[in-house]
Amino acid sequence: MHRLCAPARPRTIPDVWVGGGPEPPGRDSPVRGDGRSEGVARSVVAMTSPAPHLLVVVAHPDDEAFGCGSVLAHATRRGLRSTVVCATRGELGEPAPGSGLTRAELPAVREHELRTACALLGVDRVEVLGYRDSGPDGAPAPGALAAADPAELANRVAGYLDEIRPDVVVTLDASDGHRDHAAMRDATLAALDIATHRPAATYLFCLARSLMTEFTGDDRYGTPDADITHVVDVADLLPLRERAIRAHASQVPPFDAMNPALRHGFLAVDRLRRIDPPPTGPVRTCWIPTDRKALR
Repeated sequence: MHRLCAPARPRTIPDVWVGGGPEPPGRDSPVRGDGRSEGVARSVVAMTSPAPHLLVVVAHPDDEAFGCGSVLAHATRRGLRSTVVCATRGELGEPAPGSGLTRAELPAVREHELRTACALLGVDRVEVLGYRDSGPDGAPAPGALAAADPAELANRVAGYLDEIRPDVVVTLDASDGHRDHAAMRDATLAALDIATHRPAATYLFCLARSLMTEFTGDDRYGTPDADITHVVDVADLLPLRERAIRAHASQVPPFDAMNPALRHGFLAVDRLRRIDPPPTGPVRTCWIPTDRKALR
């Protein structure tokens, strides 16, 4: 797979709601008023400090929608700002049948699709790093992400950590085996140790092994279900997520090859693994905290 109104009174927001089900008491309801008539509405929440910020780090256009789309939509709904950093323009993606796209046209088209999907999801900022798509195998071409110096990648991600100072970082678990996903996962985790700013929480967006085994027939893919720390009901965001997925019209989503039940399993629930700080306690169902005091 290529592969969260005027202020009433100041208050602090210790956690960020990103799950389905009933919301905690005292939260503001989502309101429309930010001009995003085509996507998710942003809830404007009174705070004593700037709005919390979510940083999502991915490898290719469509990773942000096929993977982290619901996390981004929830972030917008709860008043967070968000940035997506994408390493490549997806040059080696397979054009959808009937698209008529040439290889030369694909990078610009895919970057446009990335920005369109992010606008639907309410993302505030999109950065493309300019590496070439490596493809899943074979010798990577010059300039390809898989050929990049890991220290260089980590330093570039660390630069965004220090500039944006995000409260929460999410990147892909790379459990589908794609080397570009692994490169950006490793760069993001390495950046935590060299950046001046350290986010309150860093997560891997996970493909559950149980689902990947059913999909591929191979139990080597996916994060073991027991390693997943957050299971988030996102069924209410399915229509929006589907629109963000369809914004990538040059690509055939892997979900199109799934039976309805399996497709629902992938898209109606988000699964995350908290990497930093190390998690304790049972699997959580609703929260990505932005306050270290809540991380226990």
